[in-house]
Amino acid sequence: MSAFFYWIEDLFVNVLFAPYDFFRFMENWWGANTINWLFMIIGFLAMVYWMGQLKIFNDNGEEDKSSTSHSYL
Repeated sequence: MSAFFYWIEDLFVNVLFAPYDFFRFMENWWGANTINWLFMIIGFLAMVYWMGQLKIFNDNGEEDKSSTSHSYL
């Protein structure tokens, strides 16, 4: 079982986080945080899209707003 966890460690350290090793030793702050800023921009755009979709459904009255989760609520 320990070999499985060592495999997960190897996957993340040597494969998935390998691009971060390139940015770790850069002197430029903007260059070192490019990936983080890209993830933040993608997340912000996804949130704006999601809120727009929620507004469309709310304006059309398609959302069921009845509270039927539990009788004690």
